[in-house]
Amino acid sequence: MEPRTLPEVVTALDAIVRHCEQTRHRAGYFAALYKRMTEAVAAGIAAGAFEDGPRMEQLDVVFAWRYLRAWQAHGRRAACPAAWQHAFDGCPNPALVVLQHLLLGINAHINLDLAVAAATVAPGPRIHALETDFNRINAVISALFDDVQQCLEQVWRPMRWLSRVAATQQTDVLNFSIGAARRAAWANAVLLASLPPDRRPAHIGGMDATVHRLGQRIAQPGPWPAAVLRLVRLTEYEDVARTIRLIETTRVG
Repeated sequence: MEPRTLPEVVTALDAIVRHCEQTRHRAGYFAALYKRMTEAVAAGIAAGAFEDGPRMEQLDVVFAWRYLRAWQAHGRRAACPAAWQHAFDGCPNPALVVLQHLLLGINAHINLDLAVAAATVAPGPRIHALETDFNRINAVISALFDDVQQCLEQVWRPMRWLSRVAATQQTDVLNFSIGAARRAAWANAVLLASLPPDRRPAHIGGMDATVHRLGQRIAQPGPWPAAVLRLVRLTEYEDVARTIRLIETTRVG
């Protein structure tokens, strides 16, 4: 059933998280992260962090519905966007590290879904009034990633040492990916909003193909990164349900 409010979105995401936790399904990694993102946005709306709270809730609901529909289609073995199909198909792959699973979900949802959701909520010239709140959501979400990094340190112990070494170099790969993806999503949202409705499906199809290729590079990043990731994978703590719970609950401090 399509959600209408953010509490309904959180309930739907929680059902996916609990299902993945029980079945040891790695799709739960991104679902747990996305649930926390949604809760953070809801808290930001309640605190008056956005210019237009109701519009931001509408955006977040439309945004979430694209993910929920893709997940439901995957469960029925029905067609879904290629970027999501690639992310879900990677879940049984034991060679992928936890960070790759998270980035595959982030890639599909932000690089593809966010632009479509923004253009749907604010079509035509209305898209420009959304820009401030669209950018403001970065600050709300980026606050989560200290928690996510601490979670990953519990899954792969050497990350604690690497984090200390890189602390002054701003090399947080998740924050960088979120920021870069959201900038690209905004550019695509403005373009989509300006297109006539009959031209949007073709453009969205082209976006999906591009995002799918980015997902392939996340899963198969090249010889040198792949060699490093193999070493990471060999020493990761392998417990899917535990990792899902860590992503969902880890707090810094």
